[in-house]
Amino acid sequence: MFFEQMHESWQEALAGERALLDSLESECKKVSSELAPSIDNVMRAFQTPLSQVRVLIIGQDPYPTSGHAIGLAFAVKTGMASPRSLENITTELASDLPAVGAAGEIWRWQNRGVMLLNRHLTTLVGETGSHVNLGWSKFTDAAIRALAKTQGKSLVAILWGMQAQSARRLLVGCNLIESAHPSPLSAHRGFFGSRPFSRCNEMLISAGLEPIDWSC
Repeated sequence: MFFEQMHESWQEALAGERALLDSLESECKKVSSELAPSIDNVMRAFQTPLSQVRVLIIGQDPYPTSGHAIGLAFAVKTGMASPRSLENITTELASDLPAVGAAGEIWRWQNRGVMLLNRHLTTLVGETGSHVNLGWSKFTDAAIRALAKTQGKSLVAILWGMQAQSARRLLVGCNLIESAHPSPLSAHRGFFGSRPFSRCNEMLISAGLEPIDWSC
C-alpha cells in the first residue's frame, strides 16, 4: 500500500527501501485509528514525480491534532484552523513577498514542484513525536539522498530548525537555505526575516529554472 502509493519514479528510486517501508506500514496499520495523518495520506508527499521536485522543505513530524495532518509537512486542509507554525510561515511569506497571496493553503505548492516532507511521516493523534523511533528517518534519509542525486544543483532545500538541518549531509551539491524553525518557540530567533521564499526563487533563477509561484 505505502510503496504503491508513491509515484513510479519514487518506487524505482527507493526500491531498496521497500522492505523497510512494508515494515513501517505494518506498524502503522496496528494503530491506524489513532494515526496522524490518516493511513491513506501517509505517502502523499511522494505522489509528485521525483524529477519535478525543484524545492524541498523538510519538517519534523506531522501535526498531532486530530484532522490537521494531511501527509505534507506544515500543511493542513482548507478550512482548518492554522497551527502556529503555519501561521508563522504565512506571516513570513507575506513579509518576504508582499505581492503574493498568503492564505495558508500551502498544500498547493506540491503541484508547483515543492516537496513538503516530514522527517517522520506519522505520529499518534495527541502525541507529538511518538513515532520518531519507528524507523521513518532511515526511509526519509534514503528519499532525500535520492532526490539530491537526481536533482543536484537544480534543487533548493529549505531547512527550518535542527531536525531539518540534520539532513544537510544528504544534500551534497544542492542549494541550501537554513534558519530557525517557524514554531512559536523559535520563529523570533531567526525565522522571521530570513526571506526563504525570495531567496529560493533567486537560486532557481540563477540555475536557469522557473521560480516558484508561492501563492497559497
